[in-house]
Amino acid sequence: MPAFEYTAIDANAREQRGVLEGDNPKQIRQQLRDRGWLPTSVEPLTTNARRSDPAQRESLLSRRIEWRAPVNAQDLSLLTRQLATLVRAALPLDEALQAVAEQSEKPAVQRVVRAVRARVVEGEPLAAALSEFPRVFTPLYRSTVAAGEQAGKLDIVLERLADYTESRDVMRQRVLGALLYPMVLTVMSLVIVAGLLTYVVPKVVEVFEAGNNTLPWLTRALLFLSDGLRDYGLLLLAVILLASLLGWRALKEPQTRLRVDAWLLKTPVVGRILRGMETARFTRTFSILTGSAVPVLEALSIAAGVIANRPMRQAVEHAAERVREGAAIGRALAASKLFPPMMVHLISSGESSGRLEDMLERAAANQERELDSILTAMVGLLGPLLIIAMGVFVLLIVFAMLLPIFEMNTLIR
Repeated sequence: MPAFEYTAIDANAREQRGVLEGDNPKQIRQQLRDRGWLPTSVEPLTTNARRSDPAQRESLLSRRIEWRAPVNAQDLSLLTRQLATLVRAALPLDEALQAVAEQSEKPAVQRVVRAVRARVVEGEPLAAALSEFPRVFTPLYRSTVAAGEQAGKLDIVLERLADYTESRDVMRQRVLGALLYPMVLTVMSLVIVAGLLTYVVPKVVEVFEAGNNTLPWLTRALLFLSDGLRDYGLLLLAVILLASLLGWRALKEPQTRLRVDAWLLKTPVVGRILRGMETARFTRTFSILTGSAVPVLEALSIAAGVIANRPMRQAVEHAAERVREGAAIGRALAASKLFPPMMVHLISSGESSGRLEDMLERAAANQERELDSILTAMVGLLGPLLIIAMGVFVLLIVFAMLLPIFEMNTLIR
């Protein structure tokens, strides 16, 4: 049954958009009228796309999704797990997709699933139907589903994908949660210090300047900094924003981004965190692909795409070329010296024993545990250091305010 995208006015004079299934537009309009809505437009969701070439069809459907509420990682994980459960229960795929769409409370998820179901009903494989929405279903997702369909293990593959999506979302939230406290503390410290220098210090110093006394060097330095912030604060902010914009545009250049990523990998603390994050992401992705019967070379190429750091991504791409020529995976990855030795040894062991999937899973778990311990230690150390730094700066401000008072007391005695 084809899917139609509608726009209607409800009983409260508000515009409603969505997707419904029916035999023809007239039936869709009647469904909307039964709800008490006034239909303003009803268009086939796939007819216009089918008339164009595949690239235009994919672009058209992806744009229709982009301007609406996106499907986040939690939504994707939930619909994947629901679909896996229904497929495992021997429910036909089109009925399983229909049930998932009806169970979802989010219009964006309903639109995506119903459009996918419309393509499946027309006879396309599930992986091909998912390719209509490349921003929702990544190449990793689509390749894994295609391998599951070919092997007849779609339910198992979908369960793996749900677990993988959840683990990636948990890891992302863990990293963001670890960095949130230091970032908030840094911003608050800068705001407090800037407020003291801009508003408090000048008013206090005016009292001492009225007495025509020579101020101590620390007080004069603080006053110079305060006057600079008051007179050139907006200009300084504009320069910072302009520099950030230019830096952001420069990072779009491949060579510049490559040099910056290589420099970050050499940074003592940041480099270790980035290396751990990228390694965990790569091994987890490679594990689910190999476990889903995706060919090793294709799995390496897809897993390289999830690595954000350019040198590490190029290292995996070069390793895939060497594997294509007959080299072992562990030895090919070790040649770049960018990946942890533990991961390389586990992959080599998995190749030798025929348990590559298990060793990749173990390598991913090891890297995630190590990354979690590093982030925990960093947050535990960075928080007190920021508090100490802010305390020292506030102490300097207090001393700069008290020194003139001490000198005045000395002169009075």
